[in-house]
Amino acid sequence: MFSKLTPPRKHTLNLAACTVALALGVLSGTDAHAQTRGGTLRAIAQPEPPTLMLGLNQQTPTQYVAGKIYESLLTWTPDMKPKPGLARSWTISPDGKVYTFELQPNVKWHDGKPFSADDVVFSVDKFLRTVHPRARVIIEQFVDTVKALGPNKVQITLKAPFAPFLKAFVSDNMPIVPKHIYDGTDYAKNPANQTPIGTGPFKFKEWKKGAYIILTRNPDYWQAGKPYLDEIVFNVIPDAASRAVAFERGDVQVVSAGDVDNVEVKRLKALPGVQYTTKGWEMFSKLAYIQMNQRKPPFDNVKVRQAVMEAINRKFVVNSIFFGLGKVATGPISSTTPFYDANVPAYNFELKKARALIKESGVDPAKTPIKILSYPYGATWDRLGEYTRQSLEQLGFKVEMESADAGTWAKRVSDFDFDLTFSFTSQYGDPALGVSRLYLARNMVKGSAFVNNQGYRNDAVDAMWDKAAAATSNDERQKLYSSIQKTLVEEVANGYLFEMEIPTLYSAKVHNLIQTAIGLNDTFADAYIDK
Repeated sequence: MFSKLTPPRKHTLNLAACTVALALGVLSGTDAHAQTRGGTLRAIAQPEPPTLMLGLNQQTPTQYVAGKIYESLLTWTPDMKPKPGLARSWTISPDGKVYTFELQPNVKWHDGKPFSADDVVFSVDKFLRTVHPRARVIIEQFVDTVKALGPNKVQITLKAPFAPFLKAFVSDNMPIVPKHIYDGTDYAKNPANQTPIGTGPFKFKEWKKGAYIILTRNPDYWQAGKPYLDEIVFNVIPDAASRAVAFERGDVQVVSAGDVDNVEVKRLKALPGVQYTTKGWEMFSKLAYIQMNQRKPPFDNVKVRQAVMEAINRKFVVNSIFFGLGKVATGPISSTTPFYDANVPAYNFELKKARALIKESGVDPAKTPIKILSYPYGATWDRLGEYTRQSLEQLGFKVEMESADAGTWAKRVSDFDFDLTFSFTSQYGDPALGVSRLYLARNMVKGSAFVNNQGYRNDAVDAMWDKAAAATSNDERQKLYSSIQKTLVEEVANGYLFEMEIPTLYSAKVHNLIQTAIGLNDTFADAYIDK
């Protein structure tokens, strides 16, 4: 039973605007006098993350757990306004090229070493520039210099103005890592990856593989008096039914997206003492898609990719597989993200047209077997894989399913070792931050599961991405992004499925759980539990 996976309880709980230049104080939460100190928050890590080193891996469970360990310079309000993180204030030069950050004083790393501007310079200019699939695209294209102007001041000078630059500073996109641990090492093989050290309100304590991850309160956290919780335990519970039961009987107090089958959400939501929200995903605007490897047959043929889109009933996927928790996507940019354009080619689930496209392609499906690499995020995604297999078989393909855990999936996709798989990625409030990385030819690099893994190449579109990112006029950016969207949809650069609606259910005894635009991936510094 899953209850054996949780470590012994130490506490008995009743579980049933900014302007261009800002100079804000430390993050504030609810009145501290109303908050209760102590207790253990029990959540779920689903699937079990392959690592907690957030700079090297950005899969959803890594973001969720490690977002309490690592921090960035900023965090974001639900209406997408920046608030202080490790930066207490910041200014932007009139020409939009020079960003100066004043850092929080007296911040310590979890090993007791002092945090300083040198850590920020190292993180941005060396570590993230080398390893991060999203950040390195922005850093390489726009960042000219990163300098420490003192122990608590950093200046980043851009090559050209880049309007959404501040939005890059979220914990999973621009995590700040300790220079004294990583500088001069092989980042991917550094032993500290197994025992992550950050500046966040919770420190890594223990990871029993297949059972649980424990984070403990950081007594030296830079926000005085925080965090309120003593510990956070992320339980690893093998199957969705057991996870639902664990929440229902109070063994865990939080279930996030994918922890339980979508069919269970309505029932759990109706239980007494349960809070429900879809807030906390404003920064991400996650979009799910089919990823087809365009380096080899049959998906190197655009007609085949178009046929797949005509063979998939995306309304059925949303309504019957994901139980209405989503909205059919029109293209690569979510309708909640700036510069969205719905005026793109349409795919309407027409099997007759899909078969005609296969015939036009010249591909013989009977002689072209396809392997679907399963997406390791629960039974709902398994059902999507089975539905896709059936849809491809209706076009004459012979299809085999390949199972994978989270680590295997990430490794194979990172190595371009797949025919077809699924993914969902975050948009980060601007196409230049969260979308372009999936299509730029120069981001076709091994080592990350969230770059141009499918091998899409269009030099004209690459040029438009670069122009749109650098443009200072929103009208010019919209024109370019509209053209990009039309081309990507026509060429099926990815098989766009749906915009995700992501619910969170949690005990009514838990407070201040979701306060920002990055929701459950934020620090939980303000979260507390009624005793």
